[in-house]
Amino acid sequence: MVIADWPGVNPEWSRHIDVPSTSGADSPGTVRRWHLLDNGGELARRGLAPLGTLLCVHGNPTWSYLWRSLLAAGSDPAHPWRVVAVDQLDMGFSERTGTFRRLADRINDLGDVTAALDLAGPVVSVGHDWGGVISLGWALAHTDQLAGVVLTNTAVHQPAGSPIPPALRLALHPAVHRWGTTTTDAFLRVTHSLAHPPLPADVRNAFMAPYRSASRRAGLGNFVADIPVDASHPSFAALNGVADGVRGLEVPVLMLWGPRDPIFSDRYLKDLLTRLPHADVHRYEGAGHLVAEDRNIAPAVFDWLAGRVTHGGDSVADPGPAAEGDAVTGPAAPADGRGFTPLWALLGELAGGPSAGGRAVVEMAPDGTVARSLTWRQLEESVGHLSAGLQGAGVGPGSRVSLMVPPGVDLTVALYACLRLGAVVVVADAGLGTRGLSRAVKGATPDVLIGIDKALAAARALGWASRRISVQDLPAGPRRLLGVETSLAALARAGAERAAAGTAPASSPDADSPAAVLFTSGSTGPAKGVLYTHRQLAAMRDTVAGTFGIKPGQKLVAGFAPFALLGPALGTVSVTPAMDVTAPRTLTARALADAAAAIDATVVFASPAALRNVVATRDGLSPEGTAALGRVQLLLSAGAPVPEPLLAEVQRLLPAASLHTPYGMTEALPVTDISLEQIQAATADAEAGITPGAGNGVCVGHPVQGARIAVIPLAADGTAPGAEPVTEPGVTGEILVSAPHVKDGYDRLWLTGQASAGPAGWHRTGDVGHFDADGRLWVEGRLAHIITAPPGVVTPVGAEQAIERLDGVRMAAVVGVGPAGTQAVAAVVETVPPARKAGPAGTELAGKVRSAAQGAGVSVAAVLVVPAQPTDIRHNAKIDRSRLAQWASSVLAGGRRVAP
Repeated sequence: MVIADWPGVNPEWSRHIDVPSTSGADSPGTVRRWHLLDNGGELARRGLAPLGTLLCVHGNPTWSYLWRSLLAAGSDPAHPWRVVAVDQLDMGFSERTGTFRRLADRINDLGDVTAALDLAGPVVSVGHDWGGVISLGWALAHTDQLAGVVLTNTAVHQPAGSPIPPALRLALHPAVHRWGTTTTDAFLRVTHSLAHPPLPADVRNAFMAPYRSASRRAGLGNFVADIPVDASHPSFAALNGVADGVRGLEVPVLMLWGPRDPIFSDRYLKDLLTRLPHADVHRYEGAGHLVAEDRNIAPAVFDWLAGRVTHGGDSVADPGPAAEGDAVTGPAAPADGRGFTPLWALLGELAGGPSAGGRAVVEMAPDGTVARSLTWRQLEESVGHLSAGLQGAGVGPGSRVSLMVPPGVDLTVALYACLRLGAVVVVADAGLGTRGLSRAVKGATPDVLIGIDKALAAARALGWASRRISVQDLPAGPRRLLGVETSLAALARAGAERAAAGTAPASSPDADSPAAVLFTSGSTGPAKGVLYTHRQLAAMRDTVAGTFGIKPGQKLVAGFAPFALLGPALGTVSVTPAMDVTAPRTLTARALADAAAAIDATVVFASPAALRNVVATRDGLSPEGTAALGRVQLLLSAGAPVPEPLLAEVQRLLPAASLHTPYGMTEALPVTDISLEQIQAATADAEAGITPGAGNGVCVGHPVQGARIAVIPLAADGTAPGAEPVTEPGVTGEILVSAPHVKDGYDRLWLTGQASAGPAGWHRTGDVGHFDADGRLWVEGRLAHIITAPPGVVTPVGAEQAIERLDGVRMAAVVGVGPAGTQAVAAVVETVPPARKAGPAGTELAGKVRSAAQGAGVSVAAVLVVPAQPTDIRHNAKIDRSRLAQWASSVLAGGRRVAP
């Protein structure tokens, strides 16, 4: 045992202790020699009183070395914790006993160690792999000492109907088991190969150190053989005891998960969450089985300890008081006595009133005609029948239902039926791309997926959900091929029978129970699931209604799926144009006009990319279509900045409409609002210099009803490290928002939620901006896209806007090239007509771009052109500046000029 060969380990931590056995595989009184990594001596020597003890248990085939990052972090005077990481008997550098130790024996063994150490509370158990089960077994037997539980990729139960993972099946096969786990070191090497990125050679050698010979590996083989694959296994009862027992644990729980694990996949995380629903969860995208090696989990663990354990169980991310401001008013529907009006309340009210026979939801055909529609009475009846049918099929409160249905009648009915039941709807659109969509859906672990044929085929191929429901009835062959158990149509028929028989009990979800997981666009990294409660969805409805004056009876054309779904909750007649909603730029002027004419629309919602194409295709409008657009009274456009010249073009198409560009994000929509006239006034103020703080960015106006906004000032390195919100004019910082409709958190991304939590009650948006003297907010870009040049911090949007005013420039991006603090500014432009190839701009264009940027206070070092800017998939408008920065750096360093 050469401790110097264990990188990251303080030799002072390594120790052996003799532990008398009390029960289990050994006769009482048998003394076994255990190896530990324990920083308790170091803390004592340094005079640091620990806040508690982390009891860390490794799995197979690792050892206590796995927990070295926690040992090091626990030795920090800022958060001293004693960390005791054991080597289980027959594992690591503990004694080879020559006995076969079952799960129950190992739980008893761990209790013997803590008794020998005279370990007192508070203790937080930490476990990985099968060490997670053992640590939980210890926790259940020592609840008087237990203060919390931390789990990394583990399992306590084999989900019904699911085979054990292929890797474990192979390791248990008689022809492979002994050879793979004991005779050779194959099991070790395969496990180590699961690291992402690969383990460094010295770390891999350290993990191999205790297992150099077959005689040292017998415990590995025995550990695998003790995996209970069915009820006949000797350890099945012990595993079931742990699985059932953890349901009663009320201490804080943290689960840190690597989703790229071929052994303990997300289905095991889902099972654990049914047993420990109060757990904080963070999935490290890209990490796998050895999550503690793939990511530095120590900061997460110690932040969590500070928030959940040593602060009396209150998280530093817990929401603060409700936002101040005017009371949020909404549709006139009865509340439930708790200040909460459910999202679906107006459906029943309108179905029973004078509007019952009027159209509620309209679906357009590709040729611009009405394909089908539902009246308010039909909508309410359809929602009720499907809700009853889903309930009869086992879908109920807390069930997760992934909806992969295009906007229209079917999606509207399915959405409101699920919400009324208390099921959690998971909405991730195909605009994320196959890879992004698969990542999102798998991470949300839906119980049921409802989809069209294309979505069902992908779900079957990619394993998105174990239960699949088609929209329409399918023939037997396709149904079997797609693994479909039933259809929405069949469930509605069954629900109608249940309702007629009076056997469909009504559900009434709690206002603060989860209602929806809505995924972000993925334009600034992997798409995140934003978790909303019923109360927050209702608050979003009320904010939209109150801010824009949308009342029941108005008629909405929604070129953006979320607003198509919000329409019935607002009491508006809703229609989605004939377009691909996952690609907003497919909306044509004719399709918009056809949809507007179909319902005599008064309100239109469309993204900036959609509006660009509408303007570009306006020559295809008929006189009737032109007239229909002329009757629109309100246009809303959000998702990305909308240039003033584009709005001016749209105004000519919708001459009677008030044009508004609300600012918001998936986490809080909307946040602020501004009209075209207000944009023009703000621009004039900026050009005249009469309003301090006006300019340098996109003016997004004032807070919407019920919302507050502030900023945290930027530091010289481009970060926003402060915690004090400010609203003084001209101070650039990260934008904060507080409102009743701000998200509850991120789904299974606890760390991300922590990072987005500002001062109590505030959400950090990741956007950067400032206020002017009139209290208007100007957005200058994303925090992640700030350029740290030698003269100081540069935000991109102001210079980009100046460049986009040039003739021949369609879109511009300003990015940083080089090391932080000494970055040069590069401008990347998309021209009209498009450049034939990417690379440095010509001399004339480069000069114009530099001059325009200089007028905005930014010195541009290099100007590049691209045939088309890389944009996000959902909005087709948000430029991927991070991708452009990497490309520009490569080109300017002499790399290939392939378009980004």
